Amino acid sequence: MAFGARSFRYALRRLALTSRQPAAVLFDMDGTLVDSEKVWDIALYELAAHAGGTLSESARLAMIGSAMATTMRILRDDLGQPDRDEPADVAWLEHRVEQLFADGLIWRPGALELLLAVRAAGLPTALVTSTGRRLVEVALNTLGRENFDVIVCGDEVSAPKPDPAPYRTAADLLGVKIAECVAIEDSLTGMTSALASGAAVLAVPAELELPATDGVHLRDTLVGVDPAFLGTLFTEIPA
Repeated sequence: MAFGARSFRYALRRLALTSRQPAAVLFDMDGTLVDSEKVWDIALYELAAHAGGTLSESARLAMIGSAMATTMRILRDDLGQPDRDEPADVAWLEHRVEQLFADGLIWRPGALELLLAVRAAGLPTALVTSTGRRLVEVALNTLGRENFDVIVCGDEVSAPKPDPAPYRTAADLLGVKIAECVAIEDSLTGMTSALASGAAVLAVPAELELPATDGVHLRDTLVGVDPAFLGTLFTEIPA
């Protein structure tokens, strides 16, 4: 009888944990909410041409999810131009991406529906992106500023992704425990950041396949994902 009662209590605890809602939902932007990586493709290939070279496909793929400083280093290495003026290149790139963002961004499948469902459920939200504030402000014309309680940009944190600082910063600003949050990502760099932060991680690859990783829940798309599903990601039973 004692064993049966204990098993019953365990089952109830599991049910409670797997049906609860997260304390907050933390969204990556590029490739997760909007299909903006294709916009970056255009601008980066144009920048390489502006520099008198051609950006290789492998270099472009290595840039996905990275901070601007890393992207610029990969660009210089790929072009064989180590002495390029980084601030000038960043200014050129941001100006071009800003132009492209202003035309409007395309939502990833299921992303808008999930964001609206999370907001309707009253869950706090954060936008956690490697993109700088200047471009994020333009992207918010598509995303909707009202859809995020907190916005953490790549140029406003102590260390960018894959460091866990961006996600931990978002949780701190929201006043919630990171272990009770769900982070949604599309790249290995972002997935690494979210996992290291202690959040539950949902990864939906966009441009690159992602490896199966302990603690990361992989899906092909956000279609069908809702707050109830996000609650099932908390499957750990405390001792």
